[in-house]
Amino acid sequence: MSREKFALIRSGFAACIVACMAALLVPAQAQTYTVIHNFLGGPDGNEPAYGLTIDQYGTLYGSTFEADEGTGNIYRLRYRNGFWQLNPLYVFTGGPHSPGAVPYAGVIIGPAQVLFGTTAFGGEGNCATWGGTVGCGTAFKLQPPVSFCINATCSWLETRLFEFNGSSGGAMPYGGVPIFDQAGNMYGTTYGGGNGSCAGGCGLVYELSPSNGGWTENVLYMFSGSTHNDGANPWAGVVFDQAGNLYGTNELGGANGYGTIYELSPSGSGWTEKILYNFQGQTDGGMPYAGLVFDRAGNLYGATTVGGNGQGGTLFQLAPQGSNWNYQPLCSFTRQMGEFAGGPVATPAMDSAGNLYGATSGDGAYGFGEVFKATNSGSGWTCTALYNFTGGNDGRLPRSNLVLDTNGNVYGTAAGGQLTYGVVFEITP
Repeated sequence: MSREKFALIRSGFAACIVACMAALLVPAQAQTYTVIHNFLGGPDGNEPAYGLTIDQYGTLYGSTFEADEGTGNIYRLRYRNGFWQLNPLYVFTGGPHSPGAVPYAGVIIGPAQVLFGTTAFGGEGNCATWGGTVGCGTAFKLQPPVSFCINATCSWLETRLFEFNGSSGGAMPYGGVPIFDQAGNMYGTTYGGGNGSCAGGCGLVYELSPSNGGWTENVLYMFSGSTHNDGANPWAGVVFDQAGNLYGTNELGGANGYGTIYELSPSGSGWTEKILYNFQGQTDGGMPYAGLVFDRAGNLYGATTVGGNGQGGTLFQLAPQGSNWNYQPLCSFTRQMGEFAGGPVATPAMDSAGNLYGATSGDGAYGFGEVFKATNSGSGWTCTALYNFTGGNDGRLPRSNLVLDTNGNVYGTAAGGQLTYGVVFEITP
C-alpha cells in the first residue's frame, strides 16, 4: 500500500455534517489549535504519515514518510526554553535491499526506553519498490549513541531485528504498531505475505522473540481472505486483553468484503481465530484501517474509513455479551465529494475518563480532515469537533493517531500543508 492511496483524498469547501447516534455534531467549545512544528523536507522530514508516541516527560516521537534520502526518518520533538525543538534521530538510507525504508507506523517505547518500530519496505524479498528501495519490510530498534553527542542532530544507532521475507514470514507491516508482552516478546501484523486468496498474500499476525542475540519470528495466524469468510490485509496492529488474547481488525475480507474484527486465543501450541464482527459497508461502516482500544469494562473501540450514515466512516463500540459481542456505531462522518476514504485511519485514543479522541483523514467542514472527541454521558455518546483543518498553513489530511499529555493537551500530525511538508499540532482545551 503506497501513500498514493491516501493522496486521492481531495474535496471542495462544501459544508460537512457529522452524525453521532443519528444526531448532528455538537459544536466545539473553545479550543486552541497550534502548529508546533512545520516539516521542511530534507533530514527534517516530509509527510508525517502516521502518528506519535509520548513519553512520561511529554517528549514526542514520530516518523515521516520521506526524509533526506526519500525513505523516511524517526524524530524527537521536545519542549525546551519556551519552544518546541525537533531533532531527527535517524534517517533511513534507502537503496536496493536497504536496512529499511518508510517507517509508516512510527515507533513505540519498549523495554529499557529503547525505540522500536517497523518499516514498510527494505530488507529481504522483492515485495515492493519505493524510491528505489526493494524489500518486504523490517523490524528495528533505535538507541542513543554510545558516546556523548555534542551535536543534537547526531544519528541514533539502528539495529535490524528482523527482515520480513514476503511469503510465509509476512510482508509490508504498514500501520501495525508493535506491542510487547511482559516477557519482552514483540507482536504485530503485516499487510501482505502469508497465504490466502489475496494477491501478494492476505497478511498475518506475528510474534518476534529475542533469541541468542537475535530475534526469531513465530507466525501466530495467517489470514485467508473473503473466499474463506476470513479477514484480509490488517493495516493496524493488535492489542492484548487481560487473559492474553489478541484483538485486531482487517481492512478487507470477511463475509462481505469490508473487513473484520477478530480475536486470537492461545490454543495448545498454536492460536485460534474467532471472527467477532463482519463489516457490511452500510451504516455500520467498513474498511477499518484503525486498530482497537479497550476500556476498563472490557469494551472495544475502533473506527472505519467508509460507510456509516454519512458514508465517511464511523467510530464504533464492540461490547461483550456472554459468548457474543454487540456492535454499535457511535459516530458517523460525512464523506466529501471526490474523497477516497475520509474516516479515521489511526486507532482512537482514550483518556482516563473514557473519552475517545481521533482524527479523520478527510471529511470535516472543509474536506481536509478534523479532530474529534467522543464522550459518553451515560445515556449515549456525544461527538464533538475539536478542530476542522482548512488545508492552509494549519495542515491537511491528519491520518495520525492522537496522544494526550498529563494536562489533557492533544497532539497529532497532519500529512500535508499549504507551505510545508506537514505539521505537528497541539490542541489545548
